[in-house]
Amino acid sequence: MSSPGSDVTDIEDVLDEPAHAPEPVEERPRARSWRTRADFIAVALIAVVTVVAALLTWAFSDARATTSITGPTTWEQLPEVVALPPSLAEVWRAKSGASLSPVVVQTQVLETGEEKPSTVVTGDGSEVNGRDPLTGDVRWTYRRDDLPLCRVSTAWGRAMALYSKGTNCSELTSLDGVSGERRAQRNGDAEPGTALLNEGSHLITTGTKFMEVYRRNDLVRSLEYGGLRAIVNPNKQPRVGCTYGSVAVTSGRFALIERCPDDSSDRISVIKPNPDKSDEPKVFSSVLTGGKNAQVVAVTEKLVAVAMPNPSRLVVFDAETGSQVTEVPIDVPTADFVEPPNHVARSFATKTNVFWFTGSKTISLSAETLTPLWTADGTLGAGTTLAGRAIIPVKEGLRVYEQATGEVVGTIRVNREGHTGPVQLATAGPVVLEQRGETLVALR
Repeated sequence: MSSPGSDVTDIEDVLDEPAHAPEPVEERPRARSWRTRADFIAVALIAVVTVVAALLTWAFSDARATTSITGPTTWEQLPEVVALPPSLAEVWRAKSGASLSPVVVQTQVLETGEEKPSTVVTGDGSEVNGRDPLTGDVRWTYRRDDLPLCRVSTAWGRAMALYSKGTNCSELTSLDGVSGERRAQRNGDAEPGTALLNEGSHLITTGTKFMEVYRRNDLVRSLEYGGLRAIVNPNKQPRVGCTYGSVAVTSGRFALIERCPDDSSDRISVIKPNPDKSDEPKVFSSVLTGGKNAQVVAVTEKLVAVAMPNPSRLVVFDAETGSQVTEVPIDVPTADFVEPPNHVARSFATKTNVFWFTGSKTISLSAETLTPLWTADGTLGAGTTLAGRAIIPVKEGLRVYEQATGEVVGTIRVNREGHTGPVQLATAGPVVLEQRGETLVALR
């Protein structure tokens, strides 16, 4: 017996407990061997289906039809141009039906922060190429075998390639301008025949009824303007049922001609993207021009210039309020007042001048007031600058002007081998680039 409070159990208590019968052991079924003929057939079928699914996924994927051949990440800087060359001759040419004007990628020099030309980009068929400006040699290639190119352009030190998938131009890919490495991509809804306009902080697609704007190098959509394909929030667009004419851009905003069913004349609107609500644009100003067949020529932070026919005149509006600032007559034939190709104002801007190609002549405007300074007759394009002077394409070559006065310095003869259409110019270091239709020609 244990003493009180003891934790030891009496032996009698244990002996008095009834004996428990052993629990029956559950007999488990014997595992069936899986190594039967049917099992082998099932495993084989699963393997075949897996392989076929993988092959089909690869066969119909974008990756299979994409070729990306990258190049070195650095190139030597192009030599500076301090004087006009006495002559220019063709050094290379390439087919580039996807570019509206020469595409030159500007990259930043880390030591100074300056942006300098590094690569010339051409696009044709389904292929985009980054080329050495001096030789035309291909440095990198990007190709989508199953998709045609709509347009190539440049923004933020990158090449921009817009492909068509279906009826619209919907596949936008950015490529490192130096190496060709693929960067951000975005699905959009640009119209066929669109342009890609870069104003420094945004990339804008043009169209007759719909426009899109992307910001930053990650291609965040910051504006949808016009006839939206899928309206999520109604009544966000300022006007409906309108069609669009020419477009001009400047930093942080763009101006366009609108033709709306309830308006008695063409309308000029100055618009800013809205990154918070892309389907709700911010409108700086929107006023009737008082006429038809208007063309927007240029826009600055303060002003917007619109060319009007019958009689030919240039009307300048305040970009913030829409109020008319000035109106001056211009010697431009009525035949020039047609919609510019791809809805793009054919103009080129420097710090002091804006050069506007009317279709038969080039008018130099003051960058401060957007009023005419001088006119170059018989031209083929807006022109560009080289060694501080304006060079404007004419039938016999490139005519050189003093920017401030319009004084003719001379003419550099160029043999265009029968090409008589418009010529768009750009420069990359000492190389002058001419876009002649679907061909890009480099001169040096």
